Amino acid sequence: MNILVVDDELGLRQTLTAILSAEGHDTRAMSDGDAALKSLSARDADLVLCDVRMPVMDGLAFLEAYRSRGGRGLVIMMSAYGDEDDALDAIKRGAYDFIQKPFRADQVLLVVHKAIEREGLRQQVLELHEQIAVLRGPSGIVGHSASLQQAIGVARKVARHPSTVLITGESGTGKELIAELIHESGPRAGHPFVAVNCGAIPEQLLESELFGHSRGAFTGAVEDRRGLFEEADGGTLFLDEIGELPVALQVKLLRALQEEEIRAVGDNAPRQVDVRVIAATARDLETEVRAGRFRADLFYRVNVVRIHLPPLRDRREDIPDLVQHFVGVYNRKLNLSIRGVAPAAMRLLLDYPWPGNVRELENVVERAMVLADGAQVEVDHLPGSVHQPGTALADDEDLDLSVKRRTEALERTLIERALRQTGGNRTRAARLLDLSHRALLYKIREYGLE
Repeated sequence: MNILVVDDELGLRQTLTAILSAEGHDTRAMSDGDAALKSLSARDADLVLCDVRMPVMDGLAFLEAYRSRGGRGLVIMMSAYGDEDDALDAIKRGAYDFIQKPFRADQVLLVVHKAIEREGLRQQVLELHEQIAVLRGPSGIVGHSASLQQAIGVARKVARHPSTVLITGESGTGKELIAELIHESGPRAGHPFVAVNCGAIPEQLLESELFGHSRGAFTGAVEDRRGLFEEADGGTLFLDEIGELPVALQVKLLRALQEEEIRAVGDNAPRQVDVRVIAATARDLETEVRAGRFRADLFYRVNVVRIHLPPLRDRREDIPDLVQHFVGVYNRKLNLSIRGVAPAAMRLLLDYPWPGNVRELENVVERAMVLADGAQVEVDHLPGSVHQPGTALADDEDLDLSVKRRTEALERTLIERALRQTGGNRTRAARLLDLSHRALLYKIREYGLE
């Protein structure tokens, strides 16, 4: 085991190093908390034995700084007579145990042995979580393409660590499913998974939604209300479309991530929260940072581990698996008995570029199954927008003359173009399209472009 001893007494450092090294542990020692932090930043420890009272930086300050920097080792505090209260306070702040000075060698080894056993059990629990996730498979994530499997692999690796994750990819690629996989595969499984779309809540309500509010904080606040951070306490908060956050709220989110505490609207007292944050965006946040629309410090804070989900057009080999998956889902949901998709219809599905990605494919399959009057989905059951890209028109007689289908295809194309031109800003896109904001949201849902 890799152990660090932190104590200002040279003799005690030498004694502990000798005792622990004799048991086969890789042991090093530092004289104060500040030096220990510098050593741990280069190489973390499995276990830290730290004195409560030290010059430069005492044990409590060391513990707080070590945890805030992401230190994962178990910390055992060493307290002299009269320091028990400080040692107990350290345990409340996350220390594993404390041992009172003066102590015998066997007492130290017993406490260390208990810590080793606990760490071993924790590792077994993490490994069991991972094995269960592999056996169960990522719920709702379907496909065997190399790019998708790579994203799933990174998600499973990062699940055991508390690092903030940024999931990028176009709308409809399955970012929330990857976030759920991370949550279910790690130690927070069984605790709340709370998802919020930062672009779907009006700006004036978003702060209250995230952080809560106290009674009387604003008109209509008739009682205290917990925010989503508190709802997710002990679990995971998934911030979808984080690029939509107003700059003023970006500052408050950054503070919440750094300090692990929130302040409800209208409340002066901060509240501690234990939340693992996973963010997602369809935007290019580096471009948003350069344009001044997204804070650089928040970007660096959420972009610790990045997982990119490729668009469906770049992993077409997954389309047959996805189609069969959705056929099974909607057979159960709609009480149907569709066996599959005709080869000609599958060719159209493989040729279509899927701007709405997996979400759009799911909508198309559901619609086709509802319209199907036989045992399988045929070409005629697919919407006109899917027919055009993959259909080679021999002459004018083969042209689809359905006004309804051609109008839908044109409308969809214009909406996609407006959303690209405005960087996904739906309010500005609605103005370009000469539609109300409500009408645009309805059409986005209708065409699977969310």
